Amino acid sequence: MLDPVIEFFRTLFSSIGVLIGRLVVLLLSPFVLAKNLYLRTRGILKVLLGILVLGIVIPYLWFFWNVAWIRNHTHDYTDKFKFEEVTVSAGDRIPGEANKCSRSGIVDVASDLLDFNVNQNAWISGSLLYRLGLFGIPWDTTPWMDNKASFQRGVHRAVTSTTIELQETLGRERGTSERDTNLNTALSLIQISEYNWYLGLNPPGFKQTSWSSYRGARQQFDSYNTRLENCEAAFDARADNLSGLMDRIAKDIGSTTAVIKDRAEQHNGGWFDFRADNTFMEAHGQLHGYLGVLRAAKSDFQDIIESRAIGSLWDNMLGQLENAVDLSPLIISNGREDGMLMPTHLTTMGFYILRVRTNLTEMRDVLKN
Repeated sequence: MLDPVIEFFRTLFSSIGVLIGRLVVLLLSPFVLAKNLYLRTRGILKVLLGILVLGIVIPYLWFFWNVAWIRNHTHDYTDKFKFEEVTVSAGDRIPGEANKCSRSGIVDVASDLLDFNVNQNAWISGSLLYRLGLFGIPWDTTPWMDNKASFQRGVHRAVTSTTIELQETLGRERGTSERDTNLNTALSLIQISEYNWYLGLNPPGFKQTSWSSYRGARQQFDSYNTRLENCEAAFDARADNLSGLMDRIAKDIGSTTAVIKDRAEQHNGGWFDFRADNTFMEAHGQLHGYLGVLRAAKSDFQDIIESRAIGSLWDNMLGQLENAVDLSPLIISNGREDGMLMPTHLTTMGFYILRVRTNLTEMRDVLKN
């Protein structure tokens, strides 16, 4: 009775092996061609061909090395800020210290996430080889080399959304004063295309690279927090501003669940859905960013959170975020919800996101009452 099952798996794994073999041959064919051409050439042509090959091989080795894994990836990345030791809300004067105010943990986390994205890791989406793709095929449509780029874009999405809230409300007195110069500049730098390289075609000409722009935004964050620490900038830690921040985050991750739902329902090919990993990793990066932002918000708005007695709800939400960020399957599968052989990692991620969103909306409603 088991013979048909055994035969099915034998055929399946045989087909996978043949497919992998053909892909390897396809990937190696340009290098085999280059080797044969090199052996046939003589003199100066051999030297020039060798230089040309090295000019191709070395950048690709750099690319493969940098996309292989995410450096310094841990959900405990905010521990260095020691938020539990902060005793006053962001922007408030520190008792016993003249002309000294509390820094914003949210801004520190946003700066740290940018550092993580473009300094601790190479920014992949804007690199030339990522944009060129695999022999002209975009990496996002292949099963390889795109997970780190998707993760980084998810982190960047969280930073962008947070920065909008900082510029529009948190960094202004009651939302009516002039926008803070540092936060305004940071937002304009963050909103530069994630795919910018030194040259571009739309419009044609020289460009400011995405990674250099994000480094500039980080400098603006640090300058703002230095001014805030010296009581020369504003951070409006009011209940309605915290509610607005949670509302923005809830809407942002809500749109992510819609993308996950569509992918899970329309393209559930299990391990053979080669775009499921992009969706999963971008959501993963987004939650990685918001985990730090919401930990910092608990410190920045500690007076509000304590007075409204939502500390336990907040901790529960952070726990759900940590569980989602800890999801790290070796191979991301988009199987059917009632499937027997292939798991459904996308649906699992969507489940955690919905629980976080429920916590956010519940606390937002408490703050509005």
